Amino acid sequence: MVSDKEFVKKFEQKVKNTIKKFNLISPKDKLVVAVSGGKDSTAALYLLKKFGYDVEAVTVDAVIGKYTKENRKNIEKYCKENDINLHIICFREVFGSSLCHIQSLLKQKGLNLRSCAVCGVLRRYLINKFVRKTNAAKVVTGHNASDEAQVYLMNLFKNKQEMNARLGPLPGLIRSKLFVPRIKPLYLVTEDEVERYSKIMNFPVKYGRCPCAFDAYRNYIRNFLNEYKEINPGVHLNIVKHFLKELPELRKKFETSKQVNVCKKCGEPAKEKTCRACQILSHLQ
Repeated sequence: MVSDKEFVKKFEQKVKNTIKKFNLISPKDKLVVAVSGGKDSTAALYLLKKFGYDVEAVTVDAVIGKYTKENRKNIEKYCKENDINLHIICFREVFGSSLCHIQSLLKQKGLNLRSCAVCGVLRRYLINKFVRKTNAAKVVTGHNASDEAQVYLMNLFKNKQEMNARLGPLPGLIRSKLFVPRIKPLYLVTEDEVERYSKIMNFPVKYGRCPCAFDAYRNYIRNFLNEYKEINPGVHLNIVKHFLKELPELRKKFETSKQVNVCKKCGEPAKEKTCRACQILSHLQ
């Protein structure tokens, strides 16, 4: 095993190379990093500031008890100590309810949606809406190679290749002024590498998964890959590299010239007449 000093040097160079290889950031870009208080997004925030980019941070508090309280406290402390402007958006302030309460109301209406799905839709809605108003060039997420490998296989096994066409270091099939582009600078580093880097740098983060993350299918794929990693340590990166070879053809196959709809309720981008967030929220009334 390489020394911590050598590991940090190689890790940071990998991220620099990823940014350059995929042309993720232009020198004058204003960036907003979507942070959770976890290792991945904190590492992304730290590195982009270290590399000299113009960065701010935004966090969405889904109000999941002790878990989000600690994460919010950690990221507030980190941003204050590192002179980073942090914007906080709270589910309860915007929607009038916590994620858990929203989920319970949806179940009462007969909608069996996973917490992760509901949270993801509402988070993306809030972040895109907020960041667009800041005139930032891009939203940065902390997704790593392990995340990408898992999602790729999940979609592949369910024959959802159009969903895979939306993945990549600069995800999305449609470019529109309504969508702030998202980038993944940690795209070619694994979760294990991010965790080691985070611990070496002593970031104030919690290790472990969200208590609401009970997606059995995602957990099955994650566990499958982690077990296979014991005999093939490079499995996550190998899957991602294979996927990157497929991606141009997938994008070509599923690209669309359709104009993005505008949600009739909130004015945000939508696939249908009403955006997914408003569809979910309509069941709470």
